[in-house]
Parts: sequence; structure tokens; C-alpha cells
Amino acid sequence: MASLGIHNIRKIYPNGVEVLKGINLDIADGEFLILVGGSGCGKSTLLNMIAGLEPVTEGEITIGGKRVNDLPPKDRDIAMVFQSYALYPSMSVRQNIAFGLSLRKVPKAEQEATIARVAKLLQIEPLLDRKPAQLSGGQRQRVAMGRALAREPQIFLFDEPLSNLDAKLRVEMRSEIKLLHKRLGITTVYVTHDQIEAMTLGDKIAVMKDGVVQQFGTPDEIYNRPVNTFVAGFMGSPPMNLIPATLAINDGKLCAEVTVGPTGSKRVHLPLFGFDTSTLDTLTSTGSSVLLGLRPEHLTDTGRSNGMTANLTVPVDLAEPTGADTLIFITLGGARCIARLHPTAVAGRDEVELVVDTSAAVVFDRHTQEAIAFARV
Repeated sequence: MASLGIHNIRKIYPNGVEVLKGINLDIADGEFLILVGGSGCGKSTLLNMIAGLEPVTEGEITIGGKRVNDLPPKDRDIAMVFQSYALYPSMSVRQNIAFGLSLRKVPKAEQEATIARVAKLLQIEPLLDRKPAQLSGGQRQRVAMGRALAREPQIFLFDEPLSNLDAKLRVEMRSEIKLLHKRLGITTVYVTHDQIEAMTLGDKIAVMKDGVVQQFGTPDEIYNRPVNTFVAGFMGSPPMNLIPATLAINDGKLCAEVTVGPTGSKRVHLPLFGFDTSTLDTLTSTGSSVLLGLRPEHLTDTGRSNGMTANLTVPVDLAEPTGADTLIFITLGGARCIARLHPTAVAGRDEVELVVDTSAAVVFDRHTQEAIAFARV
């Protein structure tokens, strides 16, 4: 096991396209890092550079404090699991797991012991004599992980390993990967575009866009204190609501003034509990327009009040039952928003009363899209 350092990493291709623009990340020994972002953000390119499959244009990558920029992949002591499994179709599961060990001329007895240990850990003992074509997608992914585990590397690299699996199997494999990391404690870098995987698996998350890390932190920090509207909108399912509002003082309280409903004919003042008013004094005095960030679970029914809330009656544009909850679509500040309610709270209603927990809100600058204030509670 080892720490991983990524310092001022840039990647520029010969045609002049800059894919990575000064990436800085420090991952402690045993941590699970998630690289998350949309297609083309540079997350897989960064993973390939850590693996040694792509050369570094500028900057430094260290593993266990040792600079590895110029080391070939085989000398970096890493193991990689790909989206496509990359199993040898003519080999059995046993042979696939043992392939890397055979190349390194590990004694036969040691190979067998390693195969047995890995097969037991991944619960694939009955599959050892089968070929990949005889396995399900989940079983193939376990074999690919087993081949990586047999290496006993310092760092695991996962490149969207669950993308080819169906939804149910993705949930199961996600749990297995998390349990595996808990047992082994090996430093892991995991690339995904799925923010649910990012939130459930990672100790740390790096949210990327256009070759730049937008925010690096724990899942809690990323979810509750997003630094800009991109992170707020990308992380969370459904994403954070971004409500156009005007800061104002009403009855001596700091408030966000918003319009309600599709026509916007009704205006309400939502008290902003727990905010440092000195941070927003200038904006409040000028009546500045901002974006008020609220997660769907902070727009709820009356049964979920936490004592620092405001009540709000809104027309229901659309309701989507999901089983445990019902998502309703409403219009606030002229923007389409989503609230998460108990299923019985909506039933046949054209209008509902919401409890708005503004103590969990984030205030964003409407022009720069950057966060300018968080509640202190």
C-alpha cells in the first residue's frame, strides 16, 4: 500500500489540445479516491497517466513518495480493472487470474495459494475451471478484479468497471467493491461518471470538468457544501435546485425573496436561518440577485420539519411516484425545481404545502456561479 501524489499535472496532445490543466490531488495511504465527471472531462486520461499508459506533459506523479513519471507500467506496482473486463477468452478463470503471476515466474505452489485466496475472497471458487464465455457479466467482473488482486499491488485503478452491468448488478458489485476495500485497505482510484457510485464508494471525491478539478473533498463536503453550481448540479440525484432569488431584509430577518408558481405572480420571503449576515450584508443592501441552492430533501412535506424552516404553498406541475418517496416538480423563481415528499403527501392534489429547510441552503453568485455563503448550522 502507498500514498498517491498528483502535482500540477498537465496533459497536452501534439495537436495542441490541453486535456488536463494543472491537477493537484493528494491521496493518503489506504484512501479510496473517486474521479467523477461527464464525458471528456479528463478523468480516464488522468487514470491512464497514473498507470503509465499516457505520458505526462508537465507535473509529477508520486507513489509512496517516489516519482514515477518515467517508470513503465510494470514497475509502478499498480493493478488496473477495465470497463471491458479484458479477460483472455481461451483461458479458464484460474488461468486468467494466474496469468500475471506466471509472467513474473512466481513458483507454481505460490500461484495456487494466491488463486485459492483470491477465489475465496471474491466467492468465485466454483468458477475456476470455466471460460469467460460461460460467465455472467458480474462473474466476469469478479474475475477481472481477481486478476488485479493476485498482484497484491500498492494501488488499485478502476476505470468505470460497472458500466456494462445492469442496474441491480451494479448495486451488488458496488457493495462488493466497498467491502473489498474495507478488508484490504489498498489505496484505490476509481473513475466513474455515476455520481451515486461516487457518493457511496469514495473516501474522497474529485469532481472534474474540462480538465479542471472543480472540487476535492469528502462526499459530505461535496454534497452539502458545493463550491459552484456545476458541482451542485452534478452531484445528487435529483440534483440540487438552483432557485433565482433576491436577498432582502424582511421583519428584521435575512431572507431570500422568490416568486412562486409558473406565472410568478406570487412572491414569498424565505428566512435564511444560520447564515453569517456579515457575509451577505453588501448583497442584501443592494437587493442583489442570487441563486439559492436547496436539495430536494430540503423541500419536503410537513412531517419532516427540523425547527428551522419556512412553510410554502406551491402548485404541483408534475408528480413522479418512486415508491418510498414521490418527487414533485414545482416552479420557484421561474426555475423548475424538485421536492421530495412522502407518497401520501401529494395524492391527487394540485397544490401542496412544503416545509423549506433554508438552514441547509447554499447561496451562489448568479453571475460567477460560485458559492458565496453557507449556513453555519
